[in-house]
Amino acid sequence: MIQLQNLSIQRGVQLLLDEANLTLHSGWKVGIIGSNGVGKSTLFQLLLGKLHADAGDLLMPSHLTLSHMAQEVVGSDQSAIDYLLDGDLRLRELQTELQQAESHHESAQRIGELHAELESIDGYRAEARAHQLLSGLGFKPTDANRSVASFSGGWRIRLNLARA
Repeated sequence: MIQLQNLSIQRGVQLLLDEANLTLHSGWKVGIIGSNGVGKSTLFQLLLGKLHADAGDLLMPSHLTLSHMAQEVVGSDQSAIDYLLDGDLRLRELQTELQQAESHHESAQRIGELHAELESIDGYRAEARAHQLLSGLGFKPTDANRSVASFSGGWRIRLNLARA
């Protein structure tokens, strides 16, 4: 459950939320609509922990995972498949920890624990799932290795959707 309690956010002279109260229950699917500049993106930045409210409280369980689709994708030389996989922060953290553990010759127990956690999040199939997502969104198999910069704006939005 996510709760806003008497939450206020102001940006410059514009008051975006004024003592707002809201409860979102687990399993709900919610859309947020509104004109430009009314605070939709600001609310998402708050939920993602990228900014703080001016007043009031945001209550969220610590184990909650939020997915967010960015509105724009900056072109980069990164491949589409790596861009998607980078969206899974825990996968990338585990891969990095495992690489470091192996290169520093840490104990077999520690390396085994990391492999077990990678298995528990289905990390060994992450790339295959990313390819399925791309295919389901209309990408060709060869597109996975193309750079993000080589796609048009509309196709980059699809990359964002797959990444989320």
